[in-house]
Amino acid sequence: MNTYNTRDTLAHQTAVAQRLLAALRTHFDYAAAALAVRCARDGKLHAGALDAHQVSSYELALASAELVAAETMVHALGQNSTDLDARLALTYAADAIQTVVFRLEQLSLEIDLDTAALQQLATDADFRALRVAVISGPALAATGELAISDPSGIGRVELDDEHAMVQDAFRRFATEAVAPRAEAIHRNDLIVPDDLLDQMKEMGVFGLSIPESYGGTAPDDHDDNVKMVVVTEALSEASLGAAGSLITRPEILARALLTGGTAEQKKYWLPKIAVGDPLCAISMTEPDYGSDVASLTLKGTRAEGGWRLNGAKTWCTFAGKAGVLMVVTRTDPDRSLGYKGLSILLVEKPSFDGHEFTCDSPGGGRLTGRAIPTIGYRGMHSFDLNFEDFFVPDANVLGGEAGLGKGFYFTMTGMQGGRMQTAARASGVMRAALLAAIRYVGDRKVFGAPLADYQLTKAKLARMASRFAACRQLTYSVAKMGEAGGGRMEASQVKLFACRSAELITREAMQLFGGMGYAEESAISRYFVDARVLSIFEGAEETLALKVVARNLMERALASSDSD
Repeated sequence: MNTYNTRDTLAHQTAVAQRLLAALRTHFDYAAAALAVRCARDGKLHAGALDAHQVSSYELALASAELVAAETMVHALGQNSTDLDARLALTYAADAIQTVVFRLEQLSLEIDLDTAALQQLATDADFRALRVAVISGPALAATGELAISDPSGIGRVELDDEHAMVQDAFRRFATEAVAPRAEAIHRNDLIVPDDLLDQMKEMGVFGLSIPESYGGTAPDDHDDNVKMVVVTEALSEASLGAAGSLITRPEILARALLTGGTAEQKKYWLPKIAVGDPLCAISMTEPDYGSDVASLTLKGTRAEGGWRLNGAKTWCTFAGKAGVLMVVTRTDPDRSLGYKGLSILLVEKPSFDGHEFTCDSPGGGRLTGRAIPTIGYRGMHSFDLNFEDFFVPDANVLGGEAGLGKGFYFTMTGMQGGRMQTAARASGVMRAALLAAIRYVGDRKVFGAPLADYQLTKAKLARMASRFAACRQLTYSVAKMGEAGGGRMEASQVKLFACRSAELITREAMQLFGGMGYAEESAISRYFVDARVLSIFEGAEETLALKVVARNLMERALASSDSD
């Protein structure tokens, strides 16, 4: 029986999904509060207790991201929604409810909570009916057929005229200028060519987060996060490494400057960054500490007129081509200060195209860099860096004397935008993989019939499309929260959710390609290896889940209990 034959049926199923999600939200909040109590001492979260509940905290964070994605997608449905919008929303909601119930049940068992009410939700008659209606084999096949017939309608987000024009312009540029060269850049591990960079400079790519008064394209009175997402998605669909990720570095540095830079630094640096001259890179990660920013050790020692840097950094993407590095440095020798002893120094250097470089500071000292061979995410190169008495003048300490010790805070202002933008990068890669899979299954014949005719193929595509649509809807929602001054924790949630989803979707797309998906000549293999990096950079998944999302959720729960 076709359960999608009337708008009334869709409306009823949407109402059921909303009720179930509301009930699940209640269970989630209860579990978060209970876990917070077990991780607290004297009303505050305790490091030792948090470490003792890392698995439960991780499950809580993942569940929160999946739940908010389902809520956002279902609540976005309205009069302008298409049948495909509704089917994809309901498909993802039904899958997410099952997953979140399972995660919460595991968490509840871990901390000895009663699971009876949760199990009652899982066996709810309306939920059973919804699952039959939207994620049974025939239902998924029907949704898959609709997705195949209307691929451009998958993950539809309503844009105003200005942002729609921007999307059209950058999708056209990505298709015509970036995509034809993406495979050669990837397979030969090349740097992004200058002519592509020049075109992107002319289109204002590097000034998206910089106010117009400083030469960028963002309004002076608020961020235009939606434009950032639109541009990032379009470029990432063509190439993550050679286009979509170019915006992240100026995004982080510009926001750090806007937050903590002196008036002179803003006036000097922001107009230059906005036009991509110099290009920039972010140097934060160190060999022994990864995402543990508070433990960074790159040493900055006072010298006459500035600072001398000694130590190593790693995974500094675009360090060779960049003309300025935003280097997070320990300027206070007291290691017990943790992140409070960190500052940001702006290291100027010549631009290099190759896989290795050496440069000397005019004030003395040397910086060397070596590109790290990687399985994907090629086009910008990620470098190991070594600083040897490298001199940086006082003028290049972000925030000047008042900025010393505040480098962590300045960096985190940029990371919120960077994480939201990483979700947009993931959406671009997902869209490329999904559309490629839809084209392929229509052309490929297996056992005498097009691959697209098989129920399992259509079911796979339905689930891929629903997850992609959920990621896209949540990414735009978080972008708008950021424009309103909020969304800090949600930016981490959407990064967590979208990056995991990119791995799942590119994996399934590669599977549909069969042997051809494993061949380097197929772009789908590039999408797969590129997607794998997304859960690692801009805050590794585990660190993001434990230190940001779960911790924030539990802090909110404790604050709420105190106010009751």
